[in-house]
Amino acid sequence: MNTHLNVLSRRPSSRRAKAALAGLVAVLSSSLMIVTANPAQAAYTQIEGSGSTWSQGIVAQWISDVDANGMKITYNGAGSSQGRKDFASNVTDFGITEIPYQGKDEFGAVDTAGNREFAYMPIVAGGTAFTYQVQVGGKPVKDLRLSGDTIAKIFTNKITNWNDPAITKDNNGRKLPSLTIVPVVRSDGSGTTAQFTAWLDKQFPSIWQPYFGKTGLTSYYPKKSGSKMIGAAGSDQVMNTISSKQGNGTIGYVEYSYPVNKKYPVVKLLNKAGYFVEPTQYNVAVALTKAKINNDPSSQAYLTSILDGVYTSTDPRAYPLSSYSYMLLPTGAKDQRMTTSKRQTLTDFMFYSLCQGQSKAGPYGYSPLPLNLVQAGFDQLKKLSTADPAVDVKDRDVTKCNNPTFVAGDLSKNKLAQIAPQPPACDKVGAGPCGTATGTAPTTPEAAAKPGAAASAGGTPVDAAPAAGDAPAAVDPETGVATTTTDTATTASGETAVAVPTELVAGRAGDTKVFGALAALELIAIILAPGVGAVYFKRRARRKQGAWS
Repeated sequence: MNTHLNVLSRRPSSRRAKAALAGLVAVLSSSLMIVTANPAQAAYTQIEGSGSTWSQGIVAQWISDVDANGMKITYNGAGSSQGRKDFASNVTDFGITEIPYQGKDEFGAVDTAGNREFAYMPIVAGGTAFTYQVQVGGKPVKDLRLSGDTIAKIFTNKITNWNDPAITKDNNGRKLPSLTIVPVVRSDGSGTTAQFTAWLDKQFPSIWQPYFGKTGLTSYYPKKSGSKMIGAAGSDQVMNTISSKQGNGTIGYVEYSYPVNKKYPVVKLLNKAGYFVEPTQYNVAVALTKAKINNDPSSQAYLTSILDGVYTSTDPRAYPLSSYSYMLLPTGAKDQRMTTSKRQTLTDFMFYSLCQGQSKAGPYGYSPLPLNLVQAGFDQLKKLSTADPAVDVKDRDVTKCNNPTFVAGDLSKNKLAQIAPQPPACDKVGAGPCGTATGTAPTTPEAAAKPGAAASAGGTPVDAAPAAGDAPAAVDPETGVATTTTDTATTASGETAVAVPTELVAGRAGDTKVFGALAALELIAIILAPGVGAVYFKRRARRKQGAWS
């Protein structure tokens, strides 16, 4: 018997009808996967990068996000110094660093990209935070305030106990118990160390330079013999050392995302306006409006920043130790590691990262790039197409982005900086401390815009008198230290304020083709599915009727 009969011309068996339905579903599913895949997916090749642990948290998230689109990226958080070395030695396809190549490092070794052509491309902003563990009566202190002068003396062994008068003064007379301070520093070459020591060198030269033995920054933090200082490789190990059971008394410097994701407190750092602030995405965005960006395309330092104005910003909201992280982008036409497919992978990976990926910066403890730097980033990405015209950069531009910092029509403005709440009166020098846990501010513009969110983020106007709520909610009777252990912010109504990460959509011109194809498939399903289903159910009814007759 001829088994290849048209399904509509003969009554199929129940099994055949089921198979037809399954086949239709399979065809539709396969078609759906094809039309929703990234247009350039077939051209992708795995790329490899290394470098910054300061940026590693958000980079890892971006890598995970694009994996479903066929982009395979590996990244080794070995520290900024190693990332620059790997890139210069053609070990990796890209590097990530917090500081540019220095020409020569602090040991006199060459710190350049050699003959490899590249461009700096800002990828994310953030604050270098000071996270710590100090227990009072078995409970963690979560509202510690320190001035820059005190920080400088802690990390140069001039202040060695948590009951030091300088720390008591920073906390408005609240005295911590006698406990040895154990600074935790990076043992590897680190951009975080370089950022920290650049700030020390610029703002506290009389403290830093005698300890360092010379002027300038360093990527390798100097440890003096006999000190209690501990070295740890990578930001994750610094964080793990501080949060360990043996970590009471420790303090270290990491990117803000590490304590945020670990649910650990951070120091509120004194700014030039006389307020103690933490490195939320809002306070970072405010501070970085004072960064000077090298806008000379002919300069090898194009798009790198000068942070002197950030350190000294007089805005009450500004976090002084705010900065950017950079990708080392391979731009040479004859780059020995790069191929068309690698350049395409890097182009589309960074298209995602500069656009939709920026919407995840706040929830992960970073601050999104402002529009002018995203625009400059796309200008850099075009160099990959210049090196290899086969690389498709069509529709990969700033007009396809939806970024939390963007202010329509004005590249110079930053929405986050505009809506950033003012610090509470209890965080001003001579007042407070507030007694609220750090790390609880809203992490998205949407959450910050909700009623009561400003208060939960420390939004009391700076000229307002301290309210009753400004006092610590719970105070240790012996030390007077705020021991509030709340991990969530509360609104003015007393309800818990929960920041919900918002995923913003980064559209591309090809999206309309995708949705058009989906519509066509739906139409096919509407036409064919009823017919196949009707044949199947009609056959079942006849078989049942035959069984009863």
